[in-house]
Amino acid sequence: MTDWLITNAELVNEGRRLQADLRVRNGRIERIGSSLAAQPNERVLDAAGRWLLPGMIDDQVHFREPGLTHKADIESESRACVAGGITSFMEMPNTRPPATNRDALEAKYARAAEVSRANYGFYLGATNDNLDDIRALDPKAAPGIKVFMGASTGNMLVDDPATLDAIFRDTPVPIITHCEDTPTITANEEAARARWGEDIPPEQHPLIRSREACVKSTQLAISLARKHGTRLHVLHISTADECALFEPGPVAGKRITAETCVHFLHFSDTDYARLGHLIKCNPAIKTAADREAITGALAEGRIDVLATDHAPHLVTEKSAKYPRSPSGLPLVQYALQCALERVFDSQLTLERVVEAAMHAPAILFDVRERGFLREGYHADLVLVDPNKPHAVTAAEVLSKCSWTPFEGATFRSSIAATFVNGRLAWQDGKLDDTVRGSRLEFAR
Repeated sequence: MTDWLITNAELVNEGRRLQADLRVRNGRIERIGSSLAAQPNERVLDAAGRWLLPGMIDDQVHFREPGLTHKADIESESRACVAGGITSFMEMPNTRPPATNRDALEAKYARAAEVSRANYGFYLGATNDNLDDIRALDPKAAPGIKVFMGASTGNMLVDDPATLDAIFRDTPVPIITHCEDTPTITANEEAARARWGEDIPPEQHPLIRSREACVKSTQLAISLARKHGTRLHVLHISTADECALFEPGPVAGKRITAETCVHFLHFSDTDYARLGHLIKCNPAIKTAADREAITGALAEGRIDVLATDHAPHLVTEKSAKYPRSPSGLPLVQYALQCALERVFDSQLTLERVVEAAMHAPAILFDVRERGFLREGYHADLVLVDPNKPHAVTAAEVLSKCSWTPFEGATFRSSIAATFVNGRLAWQDGKLDDTVRGSRLEFAR
């Protein structure tokens, strides 16, 4: 059933709030208006004044398929997405094998067509030796090229200056960067090992993956983008220092943009004592002052996009000593609720969260007919209840890793319903596993 009439909703879209009804017909938003009458064969959902938002578009996830499916896969993590109001995701290439050529990229699309509950796009990964694959990429085939300008798995650290320059010069799509300076990190970790051996305390992580490493690499990426006029998007900003490198204002028209993630708005270095390696991620969660600066930069549009960097690992893996404990944490199921906590605390407006998590990714990546509540657009929708608190438990986690850093927290909102392409995929804690997402189209 794809024909719905959602009544009595508070629509939040393009900087406005509107009390209205919304009709879904054949998977698309057919009409937005007041006092719309139900038609035959149309199901009615009374929103009862709750917030109706475009579905979140997460521009940075790691779903681990292929090659690492013991900890996550496209099916399990897309289910968690839908439960959290994320209707579209863009997944990273550092799998096994990595998605660094057309065949590997298309294999991921084929798998997602079979099992993904949300809409999907996949990045092509850059290496020191796949420049020809990058040049040959169809701009409609991927949201962008992912360049690891910092430590990564396998062959995906691009550390050859000539190759890096050529990628920025010749890319046919936006470049997406992970910016951390590897020599700086290596020196910091060697110093930590000299003091603690294998028993490096979790609190040392933001000192090893230091702000200096982040700033140096981000400055390099920006300089290359300016040299070549490249469309650059810097991922997961984690320091106050980096915020100052970007210009405030609307995302439309910018050539250099930035993203941060929900965990940088929520946690700080004081949480390592409680959560240890569970919140170990790259780049590292840093100080409360960094957290406040990032939130402020997001509010003023200096940071353009809010995403997750969802990166699951098993608890047994995370429990290893520092050198062997992998970086990354599962976030998609609670990302939107986590972001909305900043609204309840008056740090961000609801309109700004919608702009950063829904509109901006659609604009930045030229996503066709998604990310907005507009007549004719795909009906990717999330209904949020701002008056129903949600206490997080491990038992409800849908990610394959079966844990969340938010366990025990109570969010002040809940995800009442999620529609993917006009189909009700999630409602009141129940998932419709027959719903499938679609391949994202890029209007280039």
